[in-house]
Amino acid sequence: VPWANPQCARAATVHLSGTLEDVARSERVVHAGGVDERPFVLFAQPSLFDPSRAPAGKHVAWAYCHVPNGSTFDATRAIESHVEAYAPGFRDLVIARSTMNTRELNAYNANYIGGDINGGISDLRQLFFRPAPRIDPYATPARDIFICSSSTPPGGGVHGMCGYHAAQSVLATLGA
Repeated sequence: VPWANPQCARAATVHLSGTLEDVARSERVVHAGGVDERPFVLFAQPSLFDPSRAPAGKHVAWAYCHVPNGSTFDATRAIESHVEAYAPGFRDLVIARSTMNTRELNAYNANYIGGDINGGISDLRQLFFRPAPRIDPYATPARDIFICSSSTPPGGGVHGMCGYHAAQSVLATLGA
């Protein structure tokens, strides 16, 4: 990716947002049920750190932006335009793409409730009672089965912490 800022070429995930006001505006638009033309974009470039994910000399990347839950809007153009603003010439390097709107994401993976890759909305109630109200959110009624996905606290976007806390629950329940 031809990033204008070379430090972006060293990051696994790049948050493309502009100013704090830009992020707040974009999120307000989505919260009101709209789609922002300059969305807050999260752009991942995993093959920078795991070359086995792409053929030699090539890279894979994926990106997303926030849209209203259940939206059928195709944000591809808005995302690519936003990436292009930070990486001039990006579009010219894309040789293949696959896109999904929120309904397609939900059909692809039932855990993406309403197309939310974090396992459904994370409001204040869900922060404490995901996936169901119980003292140990990682344990299930089956003694040897635990949940460690983003559907458990602290939710998505806190990479690895759901699994870490689930592992702590397993150790406490089944013994070290």
